[in-house]
Amino acid sequence: METVFISSAIPDDLRERLQQNYRVVDVPEGTTSGFEAYGEPAGWFMDGGTPVDADTLAQLPTLRAVSNHGVGYDSVDVAACTAAKVPVTNTPGVLDNAVAELTLGLILALGRGIVKYDGYVRDGSWEREWPPYTNDVHGKTLGVVGMGRIGRRLAEIVAPLGIEVLYHNRSQNPAIDESGVAAYAEWEDMLQRSDFVSLHTPLTERTRGFFVKEDFELMKPSAYLINMARGAVVNTDDLIAALQDGTIAGAALDVFEQEPLPASHPLLALDNVIVQPHNGSATVETRRAMVELGIDNLEDMLHGREPRTSLNWDEIRSS
Repeated sequence: METVFISSAIPDDLRERLQQNYRVVDVPEGTTSGFEAYGEPAGWFMDGGTPVDADTLAQLPTLRAVSNHGVGYDSVDVAACTAAKVPVTNTPGVLDNAVAELTLGLILALGRGIVKYDGYVRDGSWEREWPPYTNDVHGKTLGVVGMGRIGRRLAEIVAPLGIEVLYHNRSQNPAIDESGVAAYAEWEDMLQRSDFVSLHTPLTERTRGFFVKEDFELMKPSAYLINMARGAVVNTDDLIAALQDGTIAGAALDVFEQEPLPASHPLLALDNVIVQPHNGSATVETRRAMVELGIDNLEDMLHGREPRTSLNWDEIRSS
């Protein structure tokens, strides 16, 4: 019976499904050595916290499939996997609505002061004075950085609220332009016009640390940044400075360069920041759908079938 490594939580019934055909071995997230203690895997089901690079692959010569449980796959060196003829998959599509919903919630929380008002009531401030006014979200402009599946779904659900959506990619998306859900804007124009800027771009060498001081300075002082992408997309020091000196009004962050975020982190000392524990897709329904797709992909690859959401299947088959 072939061995499958598991480095992510999965429901019991789906674990049992795998155990019918494979020896299932739990490998701690982030493991990069000592694999001899776990056996020789044919496949590996993991989340985004487990690195797979040329060194890992050299230690696992029997590995034939890597199924990443999530959309982001920055911990996996896809080029190295392709060179080793190891197909890699992720799980796009199934989490689009959940991430878009949370982004909408953060837009409303920032714009209408929901979290701040909760504290205002709890600490007794309401007994002393009426809370300050916030602003309408209706009629505001949202700038979306990375108009992929999640960006498009976000545009679709905010439109009924009367929010104008601008987007910026490396290139225009004709399907988005034709749909009318969002309008393309050049980088500086989008930042200058947006009341909310929401990041949905993958983490690559090009996007790592690309949102910096000069970008915050282009934003309105009344504007907010929302990061639903990866923490490393934003220069954290520049973000903290922009929040401290009023360059922007606030931020909502679901992702961080260091996760879990330590309680001593300077971001948590700021009262104009809303933080979340990287839970954009963390609903019962969505996480199960992600695991099911990930397992389907894993089994397809191990049986030599093309998986539904491959990152390098065609390149391997054509080489």
